[in-house]
Amino acid sequence: MTIDNGAPVWLDLGTTDLEAARSFYRDLFGWNFTSTGDDFGGYLMVDVGVPVGGAAPNMNEKGELDPSLPAWFTTYFKVDDIDAATAEITAHGGQIFVAPMRIGDLGSMAIVAAPSGAAFGLWQAASFAGFDTSGRPGTAVWFESLTSDFDADAAFYRDVFGWRNAPEEQADARYVTNAAGRDARAGLMDGRDALPDGVPSHWQVTFAVEDVDAAVATVLELGGAVHQPPMDSPNGRYAVVADPQGAPFGIIAT
Repeated sequence: MTIDNGAPVWLDLGTTDLEAARSFYRDLFGWNFTSTGDDFGGYLMVDVGVPVGGAAPNMNEKGELDPSLPAWFTTYFKVDDIDAATAEITAHGGQIFVAPMRIGDLGSMAIVAAPSGAAFGLWQAASFAGFDTSGRPGTAVWFESLTSDFDADAAFYRDVFGWRNAPEEQADARYVTNAAGRDARAGLMDGRDALPDGVPSHWQVTFAVEDVDAAVATVLELGGAVHQPPMDSPNGRYAVVADPQGAPFGIIAT
């Protein structure tokens, strides 16, 4: 499996109710959850026959459960040298929230943010490379940042990760992707007209499903919410929903 530097490589769900989240995503996507043991703070590996990501209860800086933190998916990008990457992030106007730290023999991670404040993770692999975007239902197939500062963030991802910033001509707002054509895995959208009041710049993941309308109905049956009803797009039928704990995500028919 080959993942380009600066491309999405992993995904974490931080949640306020891990057991409820397990039930929701198992019934919606068929996710399997495997414990990594007490040494990793209750972290669960998620798969559907191929790796999907991870899930864990939200904790504060002291390592204590913190229900005040919002449920959210964090996207991680591949880097070859995490220390050099964090230095570049700082040099180009980003922030470091969690400094690089080793995760056993798996690799090293950090939590950072773009100039707009959109937070994301870094992953430098050791024994664990991460995932690939295979397109299988239940896996992540697209990663998108809505930003309040498009120009600053576009330059940031170009300079830090080497993004191509290929323009997406069919988008309703300014939009660039990390690579051209079928190699693209992530996009940056000018969100000044799309971000609701009080919603900061952020990254959002989209998962593949076979039938968007059926998946939306299941989300509602399981206690989730619909943020954007199903609509047709150039890339397929699409919707934005949230789990019962409030973590938002997209779904798209593949």
